[in-house]
Amino acid sequence: MQKISPFLWFDKNAEDAAKFYASVFKNSKMGSTTKYNEASAAAAGMQPGSVMTASFEIDGYSFTAINGGPVFKINPSISFFTHSKDEKEIDDLWGKLADGGKVLMELNKYDWSKKYGWVEDKFGVSWQLMLVENDFDQNIVPCILFTGDSFGKAGEAMKFYLSVFPDGKVDNVFKYGPENLPDNPEAIMYGDFILQGNKFAAMDGAGEHNFKFNEAVSFVVNCDNQKELDHYWDKLSEGGDPKAQMCGWLKDKFGISWQIVPSDLPRLLSDGKKSQKVMEKVLKMKKLDIAELQKAYEG
Repeated sequence: MQKISPFLWFDKNAEDAAKFYASVFKNSKMGSTTKYNEASAAAAGMQPGSVMTASFEIDGYSFTAINGGPVFKINPSISFFTHSKDEKEIDDLWGKLADGGKVLMELNKYDWSKKYGWVEDKFGVSWQLMLVENDFDQNIVPCILFTGDSFGKAGEAMKFYLSVFPDGKVDNVFKYGPENLPDNPEAIMYGDFILQGNKFAAMDGAGEHNFKFNEAVSFVVNCDNQKELDHYWDKLSEGGDPKAQMCGWLKDKFGISWQIVPSDLPRLLSDGKKSQKVMEKVLKMKKLDIAELQKAYEG
């Protein structure tokens, strides 16, 4: 199981989005779906029996999409790099992702790539397509863009996450420098780092941006036991927003949302009446208690 995976919030078209991505990207597939039971449906304002989540993989990288209603809207503060050595693949992906979407940076030649473009697809998810010369171990990489009040904090955030997750490392850091940004030369133009075997990118977004982090894109951390869950919850919630803590969700001090959950949670939520009792427990918790959830499942 992927230790850390992106979680995408949609209004009512999560399954459509998941099927679209599984059809557009190579080596991709749909995973499982879960349905709203009475407890979760009442909490979310959805219909019991309707699709709650849909999981999918893009080139071996796992995502989950949820139908959560109109509360949160995805924006470019967290996007996804897509690397390929095949120029035709980049062109084909661009055409499919740009159809019905919005171009943020034209597909063109830039200093950092012979072909690069940034597009927001018809479901609101942002992708940075890049032609590369070498193979990548992970072709899909989430990119965290620090803007507004968070500008200049990309380097601090990378250090913080490396202190939370064991066996992490920084791969590359490129700063703006005085020639590009005299007022903040230490800001990160681009940096990438590895947490639990997964690569992430971080950037400080210079200039004006009309978006910031919200719960529409979060990161799920799958925990094998309560000790591990306690560690990630306690560390990631330090300095964060206590009002944003509910049902295993938290918001860290940079405004990024995380879900700290038991690895076994999908099983506990996929078994009819037993799952109803588990969900009722989840809805009453902030930090999840694995023993209590298991107890509810066993009845």
